[in-house]
Amino acid sequence: MQETQVEKLKEHEQERDFLCVVSDAFRVFAQRSSVMLGSAWAFSGAVLVILVWILTGPTFHFSDTWQLIINTATTVITFLMVFLIQNTQNRDAKAMHLKLDELIRALKGARNQLVDLEDLSDEELKKLEKQFKSMRERAEDDGSPPRHAEPAERAESAR
Repeated sequence: MQETQVEKLKEHEQERDFLCVVSDAFRVFAQRSSVMLGSAWAFSGAVLVILVWILTGPTFHFSDTWQLIINTATTVITFLMVFLIQNTQNRDAKAMHLKLDELIRALKGARNQLVDLEDLSDEELKKLEKQFKSMRERAEDDGSPPRHAEPAERAESAR
């Protein structure tokens, strides 16, 4: 019976490893693709493809098939790009949250409750937003410089 559990654990570990490998491969692919496809060269290439398509219009008498080619190509590319962009944005947002969480933890006067705000419900976020708004209004009423003041104005108002 113990051998069966060990075999199941090994099988689960191999399965997990495969999913991790696939996930890591997609992450690397998405990052490299986003760098390449977000470049000026990629944009120039896309413009070139559209120009070639437009210039071939008279040759194909602006037929339905001619239109279908660009429509299908752009739809497929857009569909795939959504996943690449979303993956990249998710990773960037997670990294940014972790960096901000580390800053909150490192600051003495910061409230540790602000760590992991992204996990709060919309209602909890609205409540916190109201707290910050009232804190800002109180600070402005106390004679603190407005937050939109230029640094030079802040220095003068501090005197």
